[in-house]
Amino acid sequence: MSEIDFTLNGHDLQLLTIKLKSGESIVADTGSMVYMDDAIQMSTGASLGGGLLKGMSRWVTGNGLFLTEFKNPSHTDGLEVGLAAHYPGMIMPINLDKCGGTFMCQKQAYLCSQPEVDISIAFTKKLRAGFFGGEGFILQKLSGTGTAFIHAGGTLYKRKLAPGERMKIDAGCLVGFSSNVKYNVGFVGGFKNILFGGEGLFLAELTGPGVVLVQSLPFNKLIGYMVSHGGLATQGN
Repeated sequence: MSEIDFTLNGHDLQLLTIKLKSGESIVADTGSMVYMDDAIQMSTGASLGGGLLKGMSRWVTGNGLFLTEFKNPSHTDGLEVGLAAHYPGMIMPINLDKCGGTFMCQKQAYLCSQPEVDISIAFTKKLRAGFFGGEGFILQKLSGTGTAFIHAGGTLYKRKLAPGERMKIDAGCLVGFSSNVKYNVGFVGGFKNILFGGEGLFLAELTGPGVVLVQSLPFNKLIGYMVSHGGLATQGN
């Protein structure tokens, strides 16, 4: 698998620039393209990600039914494609060859990847995590070879857990984790915490070893804040 030539531009509202060699292609979530060189060939379809059934699984996890391929059909290396997320945040490359061929991430996190990366549904192992996990009920599973890019709201923080080390995260703030990390979801607990804590009802508990990615501003939290404060402003008028 050849290394992909990319640049992450900016810090908080990032633009991903990918330079494609002759014959090289990148597959992306629909609607993520910002710009592309004139000679780039763009095609959209469900077959790009493994057919209609795979497309349905992507749709369940919050991405589009279709994927878009950007290919360099010319004999010239270095043709550019610019991609960005659908909401403010940061982008991170995930090299599957360096993390055992599999990486788990929350729904809607996938942005783009090399064609050899497969996107599928990964249900949590424990039934109670599925019923009570909220944001953690359905996870995306990125598998295969090559590099995938995922995005998160606000600032993206990377934490490496030692064997047996645990951390608890607001379920909506969990972006992803390597496949060897153990994952569970439970109630926050405590009457005052539930009523007045404002942190959400559920926490994700992750146990190392492995890498965990956390986002500071999940999209649903951003929308909820805007809606609630917009409603207050309307009432005031």
